[in-house]
Amino acid sequence: MTDQKIRWGIIGPGSIAKAFQGGVAGSKHGVLAAIATRDPNKPGLATDFPGARIIHGYDALLADPEIDAVYIAVPHTGHAEWAIKAAEAGKHVLVEKPFALSAFEMDAVFHAHRKAGTFAGEAFMYRLHPQAAKLRDLIASGVIGDVRMIQSSFGFSMGTFQPQHRLFASDLAGGGILDVGGYPVSMARFIAGAALGKPFADPVKVSGTAKLNAEGTDDWAAAILTFENGIVAQVSCAVMVNLDNVLRIHGSEGRIEVPDFWFAGGDRTKGVGKIDIIKNGKTETISVGEERHVYSFEADAAAEAIFAKRQELAAPGMSWADSLGNARVLDAWRKDAGIEFSIEKSDKRVNTLSNRKLGPNTGVIPKRSIPGLGKQASAVALGFEDFRSFASGSILLDAFWEKGGNIFDTAFIYGGGYTETLFGEWQKNRGTREGAVLIGKGAHSPLCYPDVIAKQLTQSLDRLQTDYVDVYFMHRDNLDVPVGEFVDAMDAEVKKGRIRGPFGGSNWTKERFDEATAYAERTGKTKPMALSNNFALSEMLVPIWDGCVTASTDDWKAWLKERQVTNFSWSSQGRGFFTDRAGRDKLDNEELIRCWYNDKNFARRDRAIELAAKLGKSPIHVALAFVLAQPFPSIPLIGPRTLGELDDSLLAFDIKLTPEQVSWLDNG
Repeated sequence: MTDQKIRWGIIGPGSIAKAFQGGVAGSKHGVLAAIATRDPNKPGLATDFPGARIIHGYDALLADPEIDAVYIAVPHTGHAEWAIKAAEAGKHVLVEKPFALSAFEMDAVFHAHRKAGTFAGEAFMYRLHPQAAKLRDLIASGVIGDVRMIQSSFGFSMGTFQPQHRLFASDLAGGGILDVGGYPVSMARFIAGAALGKPFADPVKVSGTAKLNAEGTDDWAAAILTFENGIVAQVSCAVMVNLDNVLRIHGSEGRIEVPDFWFAGGDRTKGVGKIDIIKNGKTETISVGEERHVYSFEADAAAEAIFAKRQELAAPGMSWADSLGNARVLDAWRKDAGIEFSIEKSDKRVNTLSNRKLGPNTGVIPKRSIPGLGKQASAVALGFEDFRSFASGSILLDAFWEKGGNIFDTAFIYGGGYTETLFGEWQKNRGTREGAVLIGKGAHSPLCYPDVIAKQLTQSLDRLQTDYVDVYFMHRDNLDVPVGEFVDAMDAEVKKGRIRGPFGGSNWTKERFDEATAYAERTGKTKPMALSNNFALSEMLVPIWDGCVTASTDDWKAWLKERQVTNFSWSSQGRGFFTDRAGRDKLDNEELIRCWYNDKNFARRDRAIELAAKLGKSPIHVALAFVLAQPFPSIPLIGPRTLGELDDSLLAFDIKLTPEQVSWLDNG
């Protein structure tokens, strides 16, 4: 290993920062260069952080060329913000747990560091202490037989409820689950993984509960984690109960107990690392005999990763996938317990995750004109029905907007109405309504009747916190109702100003659309001008859901080209058909097989793979570029769940297919 030292800066001069300072002082590859504080005159800084420069302000530390890596020790609510800003400044980070408030936030931070090429690690220091590796090896050796149950706790008592304290305040993401619950959860996942010969394992089921205080945060909480190999883990945490803080691993031939595992049986300075193996009424104590500062190991592990140009900690440290899995368990635990922090709600989360005002609606996504729409619209539309909280959904909405996207796809039935509610909170909060192109949909089967349109649109507009939609689709068709009655109902909403752009049908046939157009022309009503049918390079063979209609057939393409009807294409990338999830020899996905597998589609997939290789892209990018390059107004709907997926989808804009390439991809 090199004699080079990582020059650390610390953001946030609290007690955990003091502990890390001791770890850096005892490390082989680190030196504390600076401490950033918003109050440089705070007494004791020079004593608590000897030899470190005291820098006024966190931004100043990130701008300091003498700093290589940053330890982020601010309260929980600032972890994601400063970790993202550190990536933007080209700084490596070690972030005190929890790395972020949710898996969605954490993924956004990792995305920032992935793009920056910088290291980012979650500071579960116990995982880097030699005791953790020893425990893993003991489990793998079968010393207690097959692991069957795990009991793990981390709890202490603050004595009295203090609503403004960071451990209780909802505005500061207080409570035991986020503050210390990650320890027993990560331990259970670590042990279950060791039993499988893996760095970690994620549970297949999480059931959690908690006792909440007046702030709505947890004073004490417990959860059951069930793993695929049959292991069941009982985890608990508290900020108002002194738990025993003993790790117990029960096997078929004995058990292991580790008191005060989180500090290797010691404290924030030293832990020798004792492990008790209990079999047949006898106890054998193993000690790793470690004398170094308990925080020195994570400082060195981070340094070694940085020297090796790795972006993640090596096992048994927390890799990105490990940290994300841990965060998802905490998310599920919080959901079961009914905990949503006030700081996660729309009235408090008025800025982006990096705590900045939303940027302008410019970026890589080009704008285009859509017939019947009085404003410029992005070349792709965003569907976001999978998100169930403002804090998670706003991350993707913000990013899409700042990349130039302004079409948002909502529907009355999505998420039981939550997609509309989420967009309403976001557009009100961010002030984006006039610049956005909002798609609304209603009258889904079985409530597909003309009189439902006005009723559902009223409820939708209330959720959306606006008085109009820009584009409206009937979500299904009902052939038992004369099409003119549907046209009359939508025309009435146009005249009221509640639909201000094109309307039409989602999953309508050509014949029905033509009939609706003829009726409107005959009666002087507003004509339908748009569809939202499936359209992709791969042809949907049978409906994914009842009532679905594909527009990917040759006769549909000719019809769309002749009439220049705008199609907002759902499942525009074939629902994974152009990824490694599909293949002639991959028969584990029933939907892909049923809806997409035939010789014609596989030939298209082969050509997409061939062209992608020539262009240095992926087949999924070629598939999306195909939808964008049609000779009629074609707006693909994309449904990324993460920022990485969003950025990946937008690589399609690097591809400019010629008409000849479009024809070749389609027909060879």
